[in-house]
Amino acid sequence: MNFTSDNAAGIAPEIMEAMLRANSGTAASYGADEITARLKARFAEVFEREVEVFPVVSGTAANALSLAAITPSYGAVLCHELAHVHTDECGAPEMYSGGAKLVPVSGAGAKIDPDALSVALAELHQGNVHNVQPASLTLTQSTELGTVYSVEEINTLAEIARGRKLDLHMDGARFANALAHLGCSPADLTWKAGVDIMSFGATKNGAMAAEAIIVFSRGLARDISFRRKRGGHLLSKMRFISAQLEAYLEGGLWLRLAAHANAMTARLAAGLAAVPGVELLVEPQANELFPRLPVSAIRRLRENGALFHSWTMPGDNAEAQTVRLVTSFQTEAAEVDRFLALLAQ
Repeated sequence: MNFTSDNAAGIAPEIMEAMLRANSGTAASYGADEITARLKARFAEVFEREVEVFPVVSGTAANALSLAAITPSYGAVLCHELAHVHTDECGAPEMYSGGAKLVPVSGAGAKIDPDALSVALAELHQGNVHNVQPASLTLTQSTELGTVYSVEEINTLAEIARGRKLDLHMDGARFANALAHLGCSPADLTWKAGVDIMSFGATKNGAMAAEAIIVFSRGLARDISFRRKRGGHLLSKMRFISAQLEAYLEGGLWLRLAAHANAMTARLAAGLAAVPGVELLVEPQANELFPRLPVSAIRRLRENGALFHSWTMPGDNAEAQTVRLVTSFQTEAAEVDRFLALLAQ
């Protein structure tokens, strides 16, 4: 009953096998290997267009390098107030960009509200040397509260961004979970909706340590290779990162893994909704769930081996507190049912 994070899960067998195959013999270093070359073509198939691909080992690196490529040191990155880049990356976007400012924007369910974005942009006057210059917008998909931006919602925000000549970045650490929920194509949810550059995540969904910066707008890729090297994220044995991503995409594995994780969260949500005294703060759409539970129930669950994080939210009090439950491709229905049975008691 480990619901702490999808990062707690292991490696999908298909990905582990791909790494073992990559370990046979020798290969060119620093991304000049055949696997990395194939990976670029594979991503082009997935996204239905030519793309630039830069494998890295962490989501923080993917986000920070992406935002640095589209935001000058005097620029502003507009993001949701709960965005991972704003609250959980220890200033990496600011450091890699040389000092760009993150400007938080509000919105229900961890999704940026279009009106709030317009207001925030109106307060950043173009050409005024006394304030940072708006340069980019970043969206997390799926969001930090387990909700998902629809294609229409991204289009709306992208239109506002284009009106101020902002580049649009997507933090896709859980992109597969969002895609599995919506059932649309990767192209529809990214560049066709106005996304210029994205952090494509795999680590949370079955990889060991594999993410990629995907560039849809060609001009944005001009200096990422140098930024990646300077930032210490150009791996000499890149084939082992590329092999993970190639296996992840092969035969739709990434979507099958994500769909299972989503289904386990849906199973949890349905069971929680039937327990008196439990409140679901947000209707889950991916693989994260935020219920408010009686403190006594939280204590009993932990005493019986359940693992999860407390997650302070408005409305919590001495009697009831919010927790975060995250499922993964490894989560089993029996774990979910045992958790729910303990809670019901």
